[in-house]
Amino acid sequence: MKKFVAALAVAGIGVGTMALAPSATAASASDFDPKPISWGACTRPSLVKAGAECGFLEVPLDYAKPGGEKISIAVSRVKHKSAKSQGVMLVNPGGPGGSGLGLSTLGRAVPKKAGEEYDWIGFDPRGVGESKPSLTCDGNYASYNRPQYVPTTRAIETAWRERAKGYAKACAKNGAILDHIKTIDVAKDVDSLRKALGEKQINYYGFSYGTYLGQVYSTLFPQNVRRMVFDGTVDPRDVWYKANLNQDIAFDKNIKIYFGWLAKYDSVYHLGNTAAAVEKLWYAEQKKLYDKPAGGVIGGSEWTDIFLQAGYYVFGWEDMANAFSGWVHKGDWQTLKGLYDDSNPPGQDNGYAVYAAVQCTDVAWPQSWPRWKFDNWVTHFRAPFETWGNAWFNAPCLDWPAKPGKPVEIDGSKVPGILLVNEENDAATPYPGSLEVRKRYPNSSLISAPGGTTHSGSLSGVSCVDDKIADYLLTGKLPVRKPGNGSDVQCGPVPPPVPAGASAAAKSDVPSSVAEVKKEALAQALPF
Repeated sequence: MKKFVAALAVAGIGVGTMALAPSATAASASDFDPKPISWGACTRPSLVKAGAECGFLEVPLDYAKPGGEKISIAVSRVKHKSAKSQGVMLVNPGGPGGSGLGLSTLGRAVPKKAGEEYDWIGFDPRGVGESKPSLTCDGNYASYNRPQYVPTTRAIETAWRERAKGYAKACAKNGAILDHIKTIDVAKDVDSLRKALGEKQINYYGFSYGTYLGQVYSTLFPQNVRRMVFDGTVDPRDVWYKANLNQDIAFDKNIKIYFGWLAKYDSVYHLGNTAAAVEKLWYAEQKKLYDKPAGGVIGGSEWTDIFLQAGYYVFGWEDMANAFSGWVHKGDWQTLKGLYDDSNPPGQDNGYAVYAAVQCTDVAWPQSWPRWKFDNWVTHFRAPFETWGNAWFNAPCLDWPAKPGKPVEIDGSKVPGILLVNEENDAATPYPGSLEVRKRYPNSSLISAPGGTTHSGSLSGVSCVDDKIADYLLTGKLPVRKPGNGSDVQCGPVPPPVPAGASAAAKSDVPSSVAEVKKEALAQALPF
């Protein structure tokens, strides 16, 4: 998913590929016996504060050659605090490209002290963050004042195609790992981690793309699964091209919901008292910024990226509203730049490099640019907010310097009960994905949140959701599965904020302390 600003998203296509049988892909992983992890002190302050241990797991670059070149996976561990241990809980934040090293602290966010019964394991997947090697291609790719996203002229189209091709070319310097960074490879690393921890089975908590990693792992190694939580579930039918187009539609819907929220609080932000008025102003400002970038750096493309976050989560709605209002009424461009830089640290592209490396090789993308043009123009006319920005974000796959593989056909029929969570207006992982995975995992249960727009919002303090997760982790108890193709229980979504100074009486029922625990845990995970 296009994320020069937002994180923990996923994208997808299913283009003329044949599924690879699980037995064929799992066999080579079973041939490798990793060395135990040598645990030591962590350096990241949040991990030190949590009393975590850190170390590296050595795995084969190529599992077909278990005795060959090795790479290192950075791992952290926060041990269980209760007298009873229920084993290890591996966590992946998504992306692909998100750093999960800091997520060993996530157990604190689980109510009923359920998290205290597990050893929480965070890790940076191969190529990510503190793992070695750590991918990078061109740290300035997300620099300021980039070309207009919508290719209204041949010159704009050519400029973006050349930029994308240049990024792909720059990525070739990473060498052989580009051929061995598919989701299947990461799933094998997860099983190596299981072995290195001395565990017969793992528990697993996956957000966003992490749910797809969990699907692949549980299909390849169903006997090694104990309990799993998928929050924001990837539709396995769509990896990876088609899912991007589906996301474009969903993000356009969510940004309109955000515009409606801004209109509701017009007394605070003064941006328009109807959603249509706010939307008209937003696009007018974007056009101005394409003509004259704010501060010479924030153009129309950066403007889009800043507000993309509003389609993912309700958590940053106030910050974006203040930036929007400050720009319109005071000419404050520095706040806009600050929001952009927070998600796009200048000179850093590790998260994006891994995102591209995984997505471009998990499965074959269409190699016909006319096909891309047609699909994205058709989608753009329905959903102009994000479509072309997303297309250019994924365009390096047209020239990627490594061959694509064949995806696993996801099959959860042999997997014990897993818990699925999805807000029904989640744009990054649209709700039909959870319904599809529920079908494929007959022992699963699905919690949905009608009307909710937050992506991967569990453990944010909504007790209806979080208490059910805690019950599952404590006892294995799932919500009773209902017949038909729907969710098994419905909860309220993560509520949107009420800005300071608003006259609305409603206040968020999410305890700030709980939300902050998850925010702190995920802060280190966001790739860009």
